[in-house]
Amino acid sequence: MSDPPPSSVPGAYAAGHARSSPRHPLWLGGVVLCVAALVLATVWWVGDWARVRALHEQQAQTQAVAQLSLTALGHKLDKFRAIPQILAQDTALVATLLHPSESGEARLSTRFERLAAELGASALYLMRLDGRTVAASNWRQTDSFVGYDYHFRPYYRDAMASGVAAHFALGVVSHEPGLYLARRVDGPSGPLGVIVLKIGFHDLEAVWGRSGMPQFVTDAQGVVLLGYPVGWHYEVVRPLAAQAAARVRESLQFGAAPLRQLPFAPALDDAAGHAATLVRLRRAAPDFAVDQRFVHVELPVGQTASWRLHVLRPVSAALRQAALAAQALTLLGLMSVALAGWAGLRRRRRAARLRRATEALEAQVRVRTAELSQANERLQAEMTERRQAESRLHEMRDELAQANRLSLLGQVAAGVAHEINQPVGAIRTYADNTAEFLRRGQLERVRDNLTAIARLTERIGGITQELRAFSRKRAARIEAVSLDAALAGALMLIRPRLERLGVALLDERRAPSPWVRADALRLEQVFVNLLHNALEALEGCAAPCIRLSVQVRDDRLAVRIADNGRGIDAQARAQLFTPFYTTRAQGVGLGLVISRDLVAEFGGRLELLDADVGALFEVQLMRAEGQG
Repeated sequence: MSDPPPSSVPGAYAAGHARSSPRHPLWLGGVVLCVAALVLATVWWVGDWARVRALHEQQAQTQAVAQLSLTALGHKLDKFRAIPQILAQDTALVATLLHPSESGEARLSTRFERLAAELGASALYLMRLDGRTVAASNWRQTDSFVGYDYHFRPYYRDAMASGVAAHFALGVVSHEPGLYLARRVDGPSGPLGVIVLKIGFHDLEAVWGRSGMPQFVTDAQGVVLLGYPVGWHYEVVRPLAAQAAARVRESLQFGAAPLRQLPFAPALDDAAGHAATLVRLRRAAPDFAVDQRFVHVELPVGQTASWRLHVLRPVSAALRQAALAAQALTLLGLMSVALAGWAGLRRRRRAARLRRATEALEAQVRVRTAELSQANERLQAEMTERRQAESRLHEMRDELAQANRLSLLGQVAAGVAHEINQPVGAIRTYADNTAEFLRRGQLERVRDNLTAIARLTERIGGITQELRAFSRKRAARIEAVSLDAALAGALMLIRPRLERLGVALLDERRAPSPWVRADALRLEQVFVNLLHNALEALEGCAAPCIRLSVQVRDDRLAVRIADNGRGIDAQARAQLFTPFYTTRAQGVGLGLVISRDLVAEFGGRLELLDADVGALFEVQLMRAEGQG
């Protein structure tokens, strides 16, 4: 039996159509909901991915900033760490503690005042065995440490017990925070007292404050010692036990500070579960709002084992901007794809409208791209600023290292090898000549050379003895000295090299020279240095020549040593008496500096004079009364 035609059953067709037509809107609505859910999930995932990536970048940048700050802090600590150790061995300090007197303590306070100003230290002071201060760099100020008893201070007790101590605390008198570096001063019979150097960190805190990022240092108990913001000083990273807090308050280490907890906590609700490095503020702070997010980097301070450096970089705006930018680009991309598909389906009927929509979207993309380009340029500018800041830190580090070398090495200790190397070289030359004379059977010449070698070894012993005495801050033995004898000794050291190099020595002295006020051995060292430099300048010159003359000027004598070498240019003249500056590949750069200081110690002067050819050095010395 066949089905009836539709026209014969109009009621049935109408009923079927009525039952099937509502299904299309339901199906289409489900598709729209699925697409919308997929778009939202994609946008959310892209935003989360962008936040995670931005967080990684911010963490890397914060790590770099923390390394720079750690380097600056380390160099500041290294600059001062050796000062108490050096001063503890100073004979003037030991003498003041062994034989106390008001004049000696006043001289020591004046010296501390000058040394603290040169080093940039907050305070420098000396305590007796009972903890009472006898000399201090601030002795002229109303809050002078002189006379105060600091035996209760931990750095005093630790230094007396173990010889060295480091302690950060508020000053009892000045109420200024700082790091106290202490060293025990020992005498022949045992401990005599303690020398203390106090370091302030205001300069470093100012640099950190200009960075716009919280940067601070904590001790082993988690107490903030220094850093930015200043309002966080003496707060704690984690709550202190009641007994520990009571001990800190009793020690007056941080005065009456409440030791409350810092206003930040792990941001457990932020992106990608990075709670270990991401923190948020629990209460408002200067320049920072409540609930603001920060990347937290913590590094150990190598110079002080119990200290930790913390750097917090605000990232809320950066993470939000990165997420919004990625989500916007994603939405624009999805919208472009959707519109392109819609345009393909409705190409014939809505071509004009599609073109207008596409142009509008492209305009939006260009605007957004321009905004992103501007943001990228700002980021590049910030990176340039950071590189410049890093360069400035490197320059500061080089200046600190130079100052540290100059303060620790000293001119005398650094010149030992330079001074002794010359007589050693002369001994080698005499020894070689002696072997040749012995082979020829010229025993008289052998005897003369051995005698010269013996004098040179005595000279080396005198040099080392004089340098050891100078290292103990012993004053030179200034007395009447024969100028001709000093010149003869110097020429004895230099003459073998003069003969080997074929350098002519024109001695223009026509009569015995008057005696001068000097130390005989050190004066001879000055002449050896000048003659040695003249020989260095004559290498490779035709007809090399050195002229030696002595002029008498009232109460002074002027010894001139000139050469016809290549001379000294203007740039070298400007830095000639600068420590460690030299124009020779094997030079140390200390000979002229040491010579100038030795002549000044005699009350004279060493100068480089203008010369038509080569170089001309003049040594002015005080004439000895009643001699010559």
